[in-house]
Amino acid sequence: HVQLVESGGGSVQVGGSLSLSCAASGYSRGCMAWFRQAPGKEREGVAGIDDGGSPYYVDSVKGRFTISKDSVKNILHLEMNSLKREDTAMYYCAADLSLACRPAVLHSDYYFFNYWGPGTQVTVS
Repeated sequence: HVQLVESGGGSVQVGGSLSLSCAASGYSRGCMAWFRQAPGKEREGVAGIDDGGSPYYVDSVKGRFTISKDSVKNILHLEMNSLKREDTAMYYCAADLSLACRPAVLHSDYYFFNYWGPGTQVTVS
């Protein structure tokens, strides 16, 4: 039984930083990613990392966000810097047993992912 639990959301001023974490249990291999959803908008991909692969990012967060995975502890991280108001959203951790999820993340194909956390709110003002 796969379970994902996000933590680390909160409120921050424009230009500030936040770190998100996603603890995964019952899950060992596959790709993991962060998605976000603002009120009234579709869920969109943010960043992802494939099993043993390099990270990838959507253009809007490149150079500002860093995704990483602690494979020993099975924790996915998202370091967010230079935050903008448009980064305000509920952030979700997603996982799938597929080994490569880059297209799904970059095209915001959220239905590709089988496992989701409940989300953590990030507010930038």
